[in-house]
Amino acid sequence: MSSTYESGSLSLTATVAMGTGVMIGAGIFALTGQVAEYAGDLFPLAFLLAAIISGFSAYTYIRVTSKYPSAGGIAMILEKAYGNTMMTGACALLMAFSMIINESLVARTFGTYTLQLFRVDNPAWQVPVLAVGLIVLAFLVNIAGNKLIGAISKITAAIKIFGILGFALAALWAAGWSFQPAAGGLADNTSATGFLAGVALAILAYKGFTTITNSGGEVENPHKNVGRAIMISLVICVVVYMLVALGVGSTLTVDQIVKAKDYSLAEASRPALGDYGVWFTVAIAIVATSSGVLASIFAVSRMLAMLTDMNIIPHRHFGMPGDIQKHTLVYTVVTAAFLAAFFDLSRIASLGAIFYLVMDIAIHWGVLRHLREDVQAKAWVLMSAIAMDAAALVAFLIIKGAADPMIVVIAVAAIAAIFVFERFYLARRRSVEPAHETGAHGH
Repeated sequence: MSSTYESGSLSLTATVAMGTGVMIGAGIFALTGQVAEYAGDLFPLAFLLAAIISGFSAYTYIRVTSKYPSAGGIAMILEKAYGNTMMTGACALLMAFSMIINESLVARTFGTYTLQLFRVDNPAWQVPVLAVGLIVLAFLVNIAGNKLIGAISKITAAIKIFGILGFALAALWAAGWSFQPAAGGLADNTSATGFLAGVALAILAYKGFTTITNSGGEVENPHKNVGRAIMISLVICVVVYMLVALGVGSTLTVDQIVKAKDYSLAEASRPALGDYGVWFTVAIAIVATSSGVLASIFAVSRMLAMLTDMNIIPHRHFGMPGDIQKHTLVYTVVTAAFLAAFFDLSRIASLGAIFYLVMDIAIHWGVLRHLREDVQAKAWVLMSAIAMDAAALVAFLIIKGAADPMIVVIAVAAIAAIFVFERFYLARRRSVEPAHETGAHGH
């Protein structure tokens, strides 16, 4: 390849398809059951509130990327706000890890749904094997280039959106269009903290819009189309998610949803359509999750390549041929495969939510402090985004700290390690700056 980036290679339609591809692939199949576990019968409202928070978040990204479109998206926003500093490097790595975590979450979801076709009683090893297989397949498609990714994203986005809408309408039809929780009334066992923790997880279902900012430099007419693509994707997703949440909630009780939380949509289609419903839902889930992993790997490798070009993270070729973006693709795939093999769904989702919310707060704060005038952003919107993210994050940490303190310890330790690593790497790089210019990209 002559160049890592292909300017103007993604149309508005392809960009929206990629954004919804990541969001709908991850969001609804992986997270419906997880969110219901925290938010109880109010889980459809948790998805709605998460959409509102994501809308406020998107404002920041749109303001900056409309003025400065770039193939590094989030890394570029951080650099504009914080300069070439530890804060930029650490937060960009948090975003990258959050997206890689998301890939492994979606890949495991692919595994759990696929196994519904075979009634496997104890899928201890099959889920990780299927998950890793999907990640490797996505890697091979990514090597084939942008045009193929764009074409696949368009086709799969249409299949997914219409398929999931079909599922939701069938579930609501079976429930007599009641929009009533299957439990027969709102349970009063949802605490405010639990509800907010559900919202924090539901935000993961929308964060795919950041994939669009990461591909900003490759979008046609990016100054207008990046913002348009983000808003169109969010609107499509909130409509789809609300219908699905209402469909699942009026077919299954919360206890049933939580019991089948890793494959709740397949379970919800059983009362309405029997085995055919399960097969249909699993087929859509396979398309949704595989295309979600495909688009996400594309975006992460782009962002890591940009961080390498900016000299914010180290790079080693390890004897691999090809350009830096090919190498970052390999690192992304290896890390996602490792996580998919060894972590279960709820723990992966928790890590992803914590990393993402911390990074998101840092971006809003950076724009508020350093870029607000430049990109003409409104202070009250930025401050609202920070407050909402912080409320969701604190509630999530409280709930998780009680239920699974180990994952909170892992998350905090990982965030601290990333900041320490960046601090030492940048300090070391600056101390050898002249020599560094010749050996910037490893051996």
